[in-house]
Amino acid sequence: MSTSDERFEDVACNCKVGRVLKEYDLTALNDELVAYWTGRGEERYSLRELATYVNRSTLRAAMDEAGVAYKDGEVENTYRLLTDDDVSSGMRTETRRELEHDSVPIEQVESDFVSHQTVHNHLTDCLDASMVTPDDEERVESARDKIRALQNRTVAVTDDTIDRLDRSDVIDLGEYDVLVDVSIICTDCGRQYTAGDLLERGGCECQSDSPPERHE
Repeated sequence: MSTSDERFEDVACNCKVGRVLKEYDLTALNDELVAYWTGRGEERYSLRELATYVNRSTLRAAMDEAGVAYKDGEVENTYRLLTDDDVSSGMRTETRRELEHDSVPIEQVESDFVSHQTVHNHLTDCLDASMVTPDDEERVESARDKIRALQNRTVAVTDDTIDRLDRSDVIDLGEYDVLVDVSIICTDCGRQYTAGDLLERGGCECQSDSPPERHE
């Protein structure tokens, strides 16, 4: 990402994004966040993409601080293993343990990850950036992110709870995965969708089905 002509690097604020950028010496990202959200850069990024960019940069800074050597693309893959819905809880736990072994304070790093809404608040309240009203695609993307965040939170809480009980010998369990899914059932036609599928389709198929022909 490149920066715009206007400089926001020295803007001081107390929101989560501002604190994280200062803590990890990433305040230069402010210029890029504004440029790529408002479209003043070479291309435009969604709030979700900007949040991912900030979080990857945070993870990279923490790995650099710990002296972890990595190849091109490894930080992005590590972030995917920590956050992607398709990654099993076992693989996610293994990734965390490897980072902890390398002296990366991953629990703190993950707590410093920001959401797209937090980025939006930083852009509008702290950096005084503005753009046109979000279009339908962006509103759907925002809804998808909110649902995904809730699912990830449920997985994390469940995984942590089960793991603590298992380690305390309260329950006996081998390797396991935690899966959380949200389904929507259309009561008009009975069709069932995952939340992601429904948003991707733009609604239920029955709403676009052609009505039966009338014969006189």
